Amino acid sequence: MTTRINPSILAADFANLEHELGRIASADLVHVDVMDNHFVPNLTFGPQMVGRLQQVSPIPLDVHLMISDVDRWAPGYAELGVVSVTFHAEATEEPVALARRLREIGARAGIALKPGTDVEPYLELLPEFDQVLVMTVEPGFGGQSFMAETMPKLERLSRVVRETGLDVWLQVDGGISLDTIGIAAEAGADTFVAGSAVFGAEVPAERIAALRDAAIAHRH
Repeated sequence: MTTRINPSILAADFANLEHELGRIASADLVHVDVMDNHFVPNLTFGPQMVGRLQQVSPIPLDVHLMISDVDRWAPGYAELGVVSVTFHAEATEEPVALARRLREIGARAGIALKPGTDVEPYLELLPEFDQVLVMTVEPGFGGQSFMAETMPKLERLSRVVRETGLDVWLQVDGGISLDTIGIAAEAGADTFVAGSAVFGAEVPAERIAALRDAAIAHRH
């Protein structure tokens, strides 16, 4: 099983993003948090910045839309050529139609669930998605503490994915560090978003390798 480490540029130096991307070139993808100050109480950047990142990044972009009205806006991000676009279940009226549209454009389609969102209604929809993101913090801010109480949701997803044989990545985002990545890996995650744990390290490449090794050691 593949283990992916996706550093979040939310923790990067925004004044030197191209340089920061080079520091994490050994990662699998770069996690790009798009926030609109509406769905979440924070504001980052929009399609123009994501498009520029797409042009200069040495690794593929994994875009996480923490925005309202994703049915309208998400396809535009896929059209930028990014590898993956994840939208929140709580922000869409038609999750299946949107996922199909993203796939038609050529992006992997992901759906994200807030800590308080029940996973059960989405289990039968799993074939429509390439990734499920289980938020392990409340979306909107970096540097929060890992919420272990979200692990039963991840375990439930992992069981269904194994039983059905679906090729669905299970991603976690929030509070992922060397202390917590093993917990998420044991619960079934295979794709890990880490912000300050990577960009706060003196040598990000070494931290990426350490996180990957820690996750692999705990996966079943």
